[in-house]
Amino acid sequence: MCGIAGVMMRDGRAPDAGVLASLAAALAHRGPDGEGRHVAGAVGLVHRRLSIIDLVTGDQPLYGRGGTALIVNGEIYNDPDLRAARPTAPFQTHSDCEPILFLYEEHGVDFAAQLRGMYALALYDPNHGDRNRERLLLARDPFGIKPLYYVVNPRYFAFASEPQALLAAGLARAEIDPARRAELLQLKFTTGERTIFPDIRRLLPGETLVIEAGEIIARRQLPRLAAEPVTRAATTADLDRVLGESVAVHLRSDVPYGLFLSGGIDSTALLWLMHRISGERVRAITIGYDGADADDESSDALLVARAVGAACERISMTEQDFWAAAPRIAACLDDPTTDAAALPTWFLGRAAAGQLKVTLCGEGGDEMFAGYGRYRRAVAPWRFIQRPARQRGVFDGFAGFALSGWRDGFTAAEAREAQGRNPLRALQALDCAEWLPNDLLIKLDRCLMAHGVEGRTPFVDPKIAAFAFALPDQSKVSWRLGKLLLRRWLAERLPAARPFARKRGFKPPVSRWIAARGAELAPLIAANPGIAAFARPEAVHAVFARAEGQAMWSLLFYALWHARHILGIPSSGDVEAVLTAASRAK
Repeated sequence: MCGIAGVMMRDGRAPDAGVLASLAAALAHRGPDGEGRHVAGAVGLVHRRLSIIDLVTGDQPLYGRGGTALIVNGEIYNDPDLRAARPTAPFQTHSDCEPILFLYEEHGVDFAAQLRGMYALALYDPNHGDRNRERLLLARDPFGIKPLYYVVNPRYFAFASEPQALLAAGLARAEIDPARRAELLQLKFTTGERTIFPDIRRLLPGETLVIEAGEIIARRQLPRLAAEPVTRAATTADLDRVLGESVAVHLRSDVPYGLFLSGGIDSTALLWLMHRISGERVRAITIGYDGADADDESSDALLVARAVGAACERISMTEQDFWAAAPRIAACLDDPTTDAAALPTWFLGRAAAGQLKVTLCGEGGDEMFAGYGRYRRAVAPWRFIQRPARQRGVFDGFAGFALSGWRDGFTAAEAREAQGRNPLRALQALDCAEWLPNDLLIKLDRCLMAHGVEGRTPFVDPKIAAFAFALPDQSKVSWRLGKLLLRRWLAERLPAARPFARKRGFKPPVSRWIAARGAELAPLIAANPGIAAFARPEAVHAVFARAEGQAMWSLLFYALWHARHILGIPSSGDVEAVLTAASRAK
């Protein structure tokens, strides 16, 4: 895994070397193993490397015939197949990314349709076609596992793996889009291509952009969920085949790998398959919390680890850890999400650093195999239960918050993803288009890359998606239980996992921790300039007086996030220190 960035100047001059250096420095945590640059014509490319595959010859940029140059953040899992299909191609490295250069020669701007993997990439072509013009292409994998952001203005086109790099290099303004802020606080994430920073856009999942002279001249979009449901239910043997193949390709690595084990169905399924496929003792890490009200499944994780002979380390996240680390966690989530699951993910990444460079993770299992309660409600036999998802925002029921229009982007996405789909499949498609890339995968990317660790998601794979979305509804969910086929598969192979037992989740007891200090936090948060821009002080105090868990965390997170990314306050202090500094900012 890596960090990439670059600039294309509109006036034809070479990009400023200082700007490229700033981009590289801002992305150093994503690629501590090396740096590469390429400057030609009006284009400058920057690559920070985290070495995973081809440790010797895999430095980037990679170069092709005709002067093409390529930088990639990601892993291409069908690299062996792409190479085997081109026995005479003059490959220069063993990098899993090099076949992309030959795919571009063969397929032009549609090259990404041949890729299986997680990636965000930039490809420079100095002499495209008859016009002999410089061309820059950006592409992102179909599910948005890896991030990419860009800025277009009259002087340049710029891009980077993280928005904070564009801000640090002076290529975008550290300002707030109020509509996206409303989305974040009500939904816990933001939708579509627009980010919370007005100048910065996301490359959409599966999108390819073609840029000439600093202007976007063409877009391509890969399909995500093309399969239609079938009438015959798949067997557990069918699932075993497709899921096992996905885990096998996700295990390709030249460095040590392991697993984040929550004790839930998805990560336990990965544990069993890793054990079967590798034939080695799996290294796993789980996390637990103190307090009786915590959703702590670490004991379940340790139980299933023993059942397969895995080496599982349990780490603990305490209340003291939370107060000390929350500012750094908010800082790393520069494209913000108020999902409290980011907290344990960050601590797991810190624990993995130094012993594992690659970890498999269970994200995507719920979206692919229908694990959420909203999916069960969609198939419930009673109409009053079949209510639309996310009709209420986090701050509905509180007066004094200026968060109007928060559902506009989500409503548009609902209408788009519902076309031609039944209620269950429409909800799954919506989650894959918005919730998965803009919350779960952002959380995973930032919280692990902050520690130089690569997270891989075998459930978020085109072949898994084609299989799962072809299943009839009754193979995935009933109004009582979700992930039916996956549960049956796991029950046959690892009964110790108790896959039909109720699971508690993965969230720390943040509500209790914050509520215990609500009286001292409320005035500091109300005085935060970022909070004061949309909330009256009495509204903030009401949230803490009622001890509304998600609302309290959303306000605290946003205050810490705003302090770092808008006010520029360092995140090295604890919560009280950062909030105090922010409250004094002009």
